[in-house]
Amino acid sequence: MLDPVTLAVLKGRLEQIADEMDATLYRSAFNPIIAEAHDACHGMYDAATGATLVQGKSGLPVFVGAMAFAVKAAAKAAAERGGMVDGDVWLFNDPYEGGTHANDFKLVRPVFRGGALFCFLASAAHWHDVGGAVPGNYNPAATECWQEAVQIPPVRIVRAGVLDLDVLAILKANTRLPDSLWGDLNGQLAALELGAGRLDGLLDEYGDATVLESLDTLRERARRLMRDHIARLPDGDYAFEDILDNDGVRDEPLRIALKLKIEGERLVLDFNGTSPACAGPVNISRATAIAACYVALKHLFPDVPANAGVLDAVEVVLPDGLLISADRPRPVGGYTETILRMIDVIFCAMAQAEPARAMGQAYGTINALSIAGYRSDAARRGQRWVMFSFFGGGHGGHSDGDGLSHGNAPISTATIPPLEILEAAYPVRFTQWALRPDSAGDGAHRGGLGAIYEIELLEDSAEAFIFGERGRSAPKGIAGGGDAALNVFRYQQGGEWLVPPMRSKMLGIQLRRGDRVRLETPGGGGYGEPAARPAAAREHDRKMGYVSAILKEQAA
Repeated sequence: MLDPVTLAVLKGRLEQIADEMDATLYRSAFNPIIAEAHDACHGMYDAATGATLVQGKSGLPVFVGAMAFAVKAAAKAAAERGGMVDGDVWLFNDPYEGGTHANDFKLVRPVFRGGALFCFLASAAHWHDVGGAVPGNYNPAATECWQEAVQIPPVRIVRAGVLDLDVLAILKANTRLPDSLWGDLNGQLAALELGAGRLDGLLDEYGDATVLESLDTLRERARRLMRDHIARLPDGDYAFEDILDNDGVRDEPLRIALKLKIEGERLVLDFNGTSPACAGPVNISRATAIAACYVALKHLFPDVPANAGVLDAVEVVLPDGLLISADRPRPVGGYTETILRMIDVIFCAMAQAEPARAMGQAYGTINALSIAGYRSDAARRGQRWVMFSFFGGGHGGHSDGDGLSHGNAPISTATIPPLEILEAAYPVRFTQWALRPDSAGDGAHRGGLGAIYEIELLEDSAEAFIFGERGRSAPKGIAGGGDAALNVFRYQQGGEWLVPPMRSKMLGIQLRRGDRVRLETPGGGGYGEPAARPAAAREHDRKMGYVSAILKEQAA
């Protein structure tokens, strides 16, 4: 048995390898969504099962949860085509096998020791544009996956250390931004190369058997700790449901329903009652849904080690044919909106069992916005440009205090791209980037505030595309806390401000120089009865402008 000191050292060393892989990609990617927003992740995965062993602390947790499925898909493809050898790297973006959506390219590299497979290293990252009908690929009107992006099954991009130029040519032919794709791919390959070298050094130092024992121990520790946490919760059946505004095709709400059962050390997340798979792109695959459960549980039980042991103690009931267990060719490009709602219902159901462990709902939408066109200046005339970004909002209040204002979505540890970077890279100007007054849910601990973003076009013409949520149903408070504000998107044409017919989803918005688009994002739901909020906290909110004059008068 490993002594505690050696186990702690190996845990830190293994996590450091994943962290260095993250940093390598962030510093070398061409795409701001990776380089600035850190929409990527790296980890180490079990040789036999693909289960998560180690993840980087700065990578997206939802990727880490889904990558176990991606690793299994790559291993299966390799077994059908002669196996893997040292130096191979497999690449694909199939969201039905590896989870999430087609922008997220997964690279899987086997690590061999003494001729035997020791583990897999894997990288996932959001590529800027991979074909499809909409620049940036968040197509709110897609009714099948091929309208969203090019579909690449698991293929060898590197064969025994040699880059396959045929595969690369196919990839570069299916993007509006081939230079960005080439830079991001090289960044991922470099991260995997560094990770393999660092892992070999660690194994040489401590021995393969010792490192494997540490990985087994860490997974068992996560399993035991999760079961202990569950056992401390009150037994019972708890339920909660919430809605998505629509699927982008039909303006009808879609239900995400959860029955949460606690029985001793057993936790069941049963999603029977969720709406069937829909026509539009808010479906998600089974792999993505299970990854969303992983992320929610890590929020609720943050001290549990981040590996597959988190889910070993949990049963997820996910019948076929649902919005959250969709199969090809159902479109899944807007997966972010649906997993955010899954996390919301898990938080709110858990709040019924133990409010102190949960928090009010966060703002609940990434507001994926693309603005795209062609350069008109003499030096770059006709050059394609695509600005894609996501935006922040408020997080929910909790037992320890108010929610975070202007944070990123709880599916990730990514950051919102700085406006300076976006303005430098694209012909746009942010005329407003500010906190949104009156957007937070009230409570003993209020939610965090959402934000206001207003963007002016500096080119002759462009098209805008928006894929958001929370325009129909606001983020909810818990334990008596109030709801936050709704999401609002507006766009300007000829001086007139307009709103999309489906609230926060629209494609092909025609913009001319000087036209603007405007996002007003939700805050977070409140925690606890508003009457319990201290007078000093309310006075601080008024002084800071977090509430408007109207609400000041109502509070007085």
